[in-house]
Amino acid sequence: MSEKFTVEMPVRFRDLDPLNHVNNAVYVSYLESARVAYVEEVFESSLSDVSFVVANLEISYERPITMDDDPVIVLWTTDLGTSSCTMAYEIRVDGDVVSTAETVMVCTDLETGTPTPIPDSVRERVQAYDDLE
Repeated sequence: MSEKFTVEMPVRFRDLDPLNHVNNAVYVSYLESARVAYVEEVFESSLSDVSFVVANLEISYERPITMDDDPVIVLWTTDLGTSSCTMAYEIRVDGDVVSTAETVMVCTDLETGTPTPIPDSVRERVQAYDDLE
């Protein structure tokens, strides 16, 4: 892989708080939208076929995003465990990083909701896409 996975994220009027900044909670929705797109493209699957839940989320805000901005979410997997993976994110505006985040995702059984090993097919695709060993 030469480029990290990126998703353009338009700012909607409803994303704004009274200060005309994107509300801090909306950043998490942006991450989720990017993650869904990553799953569909990299896993070559849909969320109805493979289930991951957020076990941990950390986010840092460097500067506000406004209605005039055109944010891009950059996403990549940094670590693959047996049943979990760590994903890193940058939200960029005009090439500048305005927010960073990290999630730990746990693969779960669709019927029981309990942790389960990441399917080999998913593991292989992520390893190849994000140059992981």
